[in-house]
Amino acid sequence: MTPSRTDFHMTGTTRRPEFMLILGSSLTVIAILAIVTFLLIREHANAMQSATRSATNIVQLIDADVLRNVELYDLSLQGLIAAAQRDDLKQVSPEIRHLVLFDRSSTARFKGDLLLLDRYGNVIADSSLVEPKPGNFADRDYFLAHAFNSDTGMFISRPFKPRCECSDSNQWRISFSRRISSPAGDFLGVAVASMRLAYFDELFNSLNIGTDSTLNVLDKDGIMLAQKPMLENDSIGKNYGSRPNVIRIMREGSGSFSSVSSMDQRERLYTFSRVGNLPLTVSVALSMDEVFAAWKRTAYVISGATGVLCIGLMWLTLLLCRELRLRQHAESELAQLAATDSLTGVANRRTLDQVLQREWARAQRSGKPMSVLMIDADHFKAFNDRHGHQRGDDALRILAKVINENIRRPGDLAARYGGEEFSTVLPETDTAGALRIAENIRTAVERLPPFENDESPMTVSIGLSTSTGHPAQSLENLLYTADKALYQAKRAGRNRVISAQA
Repeated sequence: MTPSRTDFHMTGTTRRPEFMLILGSSLTVIAILAIVTFLLIREHANAMQSATRSATNIVQLIDADVLRNVELYDLSLQGLIAAAQRDDLKQVSPEIRHLVLFDRSSTARFKGDLLLLDRYGNVIADSSLVEPKPGNFADRDYFLAHAFNSDTGMFISRPFKPRCECSDSNQWRISFSRRISSPAGDFLGVAVASMRLAYFDELFNSLNIGTDSTLNVLDKDGIMLAQKPMLENDSIGKNYGSRPNVIRIMREGSGSFSSVSSMDQRERLYTFSRVGNLPLTVSVALSMDEVFAAWKRTAYVISGATGVLCIGLMWLTLLLCRELRLRQHAESELAQLAATDSLTGVANRRTLDQVLQREWARAQRSGKPMSVLMIDADHFKAFNDRHGHQRGDDALRILAKVINENIRRPGDLAARYGGEEFSTVLPETDTAGALRIAENIRTAVERLPPFENDESPMTVSIGLSTSTGHPAQSLENLLYTADKALYQAKRAGRNRVISAQA
């Protein structure tokens, strides 16, 4: 048993609890991080679903309001067409004819003029005047659409500004129109009603979608009819039909997706829907920053708290590992003190007895030889009288060092037997091998320089005994024989090695 074997065993014993503790803490931290990550991912998905539901509700509200208003305009147009086709109106006064023509027209706040145009685009009736002002609208898209297509139905025009010199001439409008046909299907004219796009501004202002989100109304070609707030100057009337997001909206009709806006390069959540059977699409583009603002705040707090918790857990684990190391070191030192002679640093009598018992039992099982050396400093009492106990202790320490230096195998042990007497245990060593070791020790001690005022160096006498592993032999007999050989060496003149068979 050498210090290296003992240290290795103790180091392995020390590191295993530390490894298990660190492993357990690491797995706990990984589990905490996994749970928190799962919860944050789930809350992220919930935030997206909540935003989509909210945007869908807004789109549905806008759809319902726009559809109701368009139906009112359509009723007004149908009423105007029905009245215009009455033959009896030709004989009445202009005032009566005006009342009958526009009796069913809507009085909505954002409604513009309701006009009746003939087949050439000339105004023949105006809801705002009994005697209409001269005007021709044959170049308008709605007139051309009805003139050359009998199946157009109600047509919604592109945004335009009125030609008149009136107070609201700078306000954008769209028109709703229907074809007037004869019983034979010939084109007779167009009934048209305009609506100020300020209607959408008022509708959008009543809805809260955040500061960085937008509401949009597009026609079937991707032309912007309304946007709140404006992301680009003069976006009303502008064609966005070639942009990827608008292409997808027009293709799918209704739904939701996230993408980067081509207007401000910001990621948005687009939720959109077609307005009934009308060629209009309403979309809500929510800013992702606003969608996930609350989630981000929660994520920062939870992540920070989780980080502090995990760091604290690992810090406490490291502190505990440090305490375990200190405790193991203290226990190691106590074990070392309990097994070591405090003066010389070699094994003490208690350790010697334990090793003798263990090695003897192993030798008996294996049948291999085992040798014991009993080493005694010659004339040590006289040495103490000459130099004092302090120098005597120094001499014992030097002697122990010389003995240790000459037994180098892992299983060999040097111990202080008592006083100035030492013993070595040499497992699996026969008499010849033990004699070589003993002679090396004796020679090394003899070569030490003499202590002060001494003419001759310190010497030792060594008694050697070897067991052959025979079952009839005993440990007590082995020790007795070695001790007996030691005294024989002393009586023979000291500074020599005597071997005896156990």
